[in-house]
Amino acid sequence: MFLYKAIVFLPLIGAIIAGLFGRAIGAKASEYVTSGLMIIAAILSWVVFFTVALGHPEGAIKVEVLRWIQSGGIDVSWSLRVDTLTSVMLIVVNTVSTLVHIYSIGYMHTDPHRPRFFAYLSLFTFAMLMLVTSDNLAQMFFGWEGVGLASYLLIGFWFKKPSASAAAMKAFIVNRVGDFGFVLGIATVFVLFGSINFDTIFANASTFAPAEGGGEAGEVILNLFGMHLDKAHALTGACLLLFMGAMGKSAQFLLHTWLPDAMEGPTPVSALIHAATMVTAGVFLVARMSPIFELSHDALVVVTIIGAITAFFAATVGLVQNDIKRVIAYSTCSQLGYMFVALGVGAYGAAIFHLFTHAFFKALLFLCAGSVIHAVDGEQDMRYMGGLRPHIKVTFWMMMIGTLAITGVGIPFTPIGFAGFFSKDVIIEAAYASHSPAAGFAFTMLVIAALFTSFYSWRLIFMTFFGKPRASHEVMHHVHESPQVMLVPLYILAIGAVVAGFLFEGRFYGEEYAEFWKGALFTGAENELVEEFHHVPAWVGLSPFIAMLLGFVTAWYMYIKSPSTPRKLAQQHRVLYQFLLNKWYFDELYDFLFVRTAKALGNFLWKKGDVGVIDTYGPNGIAARVGDVTDRVVRLQTGYLYHYAFAMLIGIAALVTWMMLGSSF
Repeated sequence: MFLYKAIVFLPLIGAIIAGLFGRAIGAKASEYVTSGLMIIAAILSWVVFFTVALGHPEGAIKVEVLRWIQSGGIDVSWSLRVDTLTSVMLIVVNTVSTLVHIYSIGYMHTDPHRPRFFAYLSLFTFAMLMLVTSDNLAQMFFGWEGVGLASYLLIGFWFKKPSASAAAMKAFIVNRVGDFGFVLGIATVFVLFGSINFDTIFANASTFAPAEGGGEAGEVILNLFGMHLDKAHALTGACLLLFMGAMGKSAQFLLHTWLPDAMEGPTPVSALIHAATMVTAGVFLVARMSPIFELSHDALVVVTIIGAITAFFAATVGLVQNDIKRVIAYSTCSQLGYMFVALGVGAYGAAIFHLFTHAFFKALLFLCAGSVIHAVDGEQDMRYMGGLRPHIKVTFWMMMIGTLAITGVGIPFTPIGFAGFFSKDVIIEAAYASHSPAAGFAFTMLVIAALFTSFYSWRLIFMTFFGKPRASHEVMHHVHESPQVMLVPLYILAIGAVVAGFLFEGRFYGEEYAEFWKGALFTGAENELVEEFHHVPAWVGLSPFIAMLLGFVTAWYMYIKSPSTPRKLAQQHRVLYQFLLNKWYFDELYDFLFVRTAKALGNFLWKKGDVGVIDTYGPNGIAARVGDVTDRVVRLQTGYLYHYAFAMLIGIAALVTWMMLGSSF
């Protein structure tokens, strides 16, 4: 049991040491302590994966840490829940985080605030570990908010940079919208099941929904937003509210705007957020709550549609971005859409499989981008790169492996291919085989997104490493390969990007599905997708491969064969180009609808309400009236002796008059 506690709390210990004692022990010691503890946690996580996921324990392992909340009907312990789903997330979070820690030793070596940076990294990791090991919704919410806080601190790490502070605030505020739905979802689940413990919820979920035609079918049990809901619709409401939380954390369509701006943080932060921690939290939430999502087909349809739109939308925006990190950021948003489509059609194992492989190649791509930025003196605009391949050969080949993985390069109908070839294709085939009403829409959007993904990924490679150098002579003169402390993490991630697909496909979503997951993911009796997706037509299996080839050839033609073509197309289709370049104008739309409206309301309440009403008739008004009265009273005090003598005479006359007239009554 100590093993599981060590995995979770070692990063917290590192965060405390670096955060509280970093100045005393120095930057180097802070780096070594936090990275060393993360290495131990990562090794232990792999031990847990082999013993729990690849071993044969029955059911989830529970490790109680302490009694937490006992109030009314809530009885919650702080416990660690370790099953196959948890063990997969442990190796994803801790492996990537460890490599990011090591990489940051080289990347951040000139920053004067390294102890604070490494403390934030370890805190971020601890919060994510609390989320994935949670045994109840309250504990999950603690980790949920923890990663939100840590992301705010890391995105705004360079807080003296206005754009970084603004991006951190944007991420925090947009996620509050999703978190509002998550809190309401937790409350709804508690109302429906009388508990927020996973065991109780899952045990009662299968018997919760009434049988068709039963007497309880139309019985109202919940009033939600003025709607009187029976059991089936109440369950759908709970699922949609939980999914709203997932939309915020995993940057799904409408709540996606914070993710690209998160690039304002240091590049290692981007790798950690996009590959292993924050954005995977929403996918994990839906997968963990699969026992109740599986009972609400309406909620799953919504998940599928939102995921498909996100995959397509983000891919279209990625086509024209020029910042190397933003291109990869939009690819993250698009790949998360794939995962939610898999969740929506009931292919929960396929979603986690893509999350697993995506962590390796996305972290690899981001850290390679950091290596490129490090080589060209901080430049991030690909229009000022080009011709870097001979100068940073290791980074080039590592980024090639990441690109081959994300675009899904492999030989169809064989076990030969990079990681994305297996996990992405499984989702596309499962979407086609699904009986969901949104299956056809999702399949079409995902294939188009695969085409766009291939195009913008190869566009990044060609613009960065091929062609003539577009940087200044001074920058090109100083281009250099990154140190080994930054390259070693790339080698390890590259191994994962190559082998993670064919090694684990059968276990995550294949013939060993049931034996591997051991009930950690729930699928209904009628959900036979794990078997049905194997029998899709050949053209369905070929479609992502063909899309990948088309994207590659188009990018090669436009950026190698005929480099003038992109500029001509942008000029010919100016409106479309600006539409995509400005990210479908979502930032401008939200600024108009919410930011300016909120500011206008705030100014009105300030000037008319606070100053005009409250201050005028409240404190300031009373003070003004007192001042008026005292001003008049002060005028009576002239300082002249004859004025005071006259006043005394009037007083004596009044007193004598009162005595003379008053005595007669």
